Amino acid sequence: MPVFSGIWVALVTPFNEGAIDFPALRRLARHLLDAGVSGLVACGTTGEAAALSKDEQLAVLDALLDEVPGDQLVMGVAGNNLTEVLAFQREVQRRPIAGVLVPAPYYIRPSQDGLLAWFGAIADASTVPVILYDIPYRTGVRLELDTLRQLARHPRVVAIKDCGGNPETTLALIADGELDVLTGEDGQIFNTLCMGGRGAIAASAHIHPQEFVRMADCIANGELAAARVIFQKLQPLIRLAFAEPNPAPVKSLLAMQGLIVDELRLPMQRSSPTLLQRLRAELA
Repeated sequence: MPVFSGIWVALVTPFNEGAIDFPALRRLARHLLDAGVSGLVACGTTGEAAALSKDEQLAVLDALLDEVPGDQLVMGVAGNNLTEVLAFQREVQRRPIAGVLVPAPYYIRPSQDGLLAWFGAIADASTVPVILYDIPYRTGVRLELDTLRQLARHPRVVAIKDCGGNPETTLALIADGELDVLTGEDGQIFNTLCMGGRGAIAASAHIHPQEFVRMADCIANGELAAARVIFQKLQPLIRLAFAEPNPAPVKSLLAMQGLIVDELRLPMQRSSPTLLQRLRAELA
């Protein structure tokens, strides 16, 4: 049985006048769970974790746990100083969560042996399942297939958020069956699920989450034609959600729905006026 499957939402962190908007965070979490998503991933890229202090990240986690069952909540754990990452990981694991999402250390660009040692240290210290986050266009280094296969042998490493951009690696991991393969590229959700992947961690699924869930359910039931129709209807939304740096478009869309304030922390910028017009048209 998979540990992670279905549609997980890479959750935004709402702000209001510079501070975290905890009431909006809780409302948004409940809204998404009521739509049927499998779970939420807090303090990842979409959650602007790099703009949050560690105390703020823990406060986000605690606020979500007021609304979200622990088995439906994954926490991002990122950094490039192993001592600090492990210390933060210990604090996170004091909470009842489903797992942690861990990318490669950004900026450093270690060797594959270095990545094995890095993720091995984090997995050894983990008391919860670990989701590897392969996103080389942000970290500067790719997790190669052999490295992923070695990491998959660790009992705590159970899944991958796949943004690696190599379909051969994706297919190989699905065929191996050792990791739950969750695409992190929203435009690849249909393909990944059809190929046997377990699901997705998607930012665009904030909007019309029930349709993303329905698409995944159709694929699981072998109703590929119906799933294809749903995905084709979602394509314009997915493209617009990444037309400017994530999570600006998603936050604008959520603000148009009255769920959050359209606010980000520097260096992130709000959606441009041109994009806002296109986003309004998409929701109309």
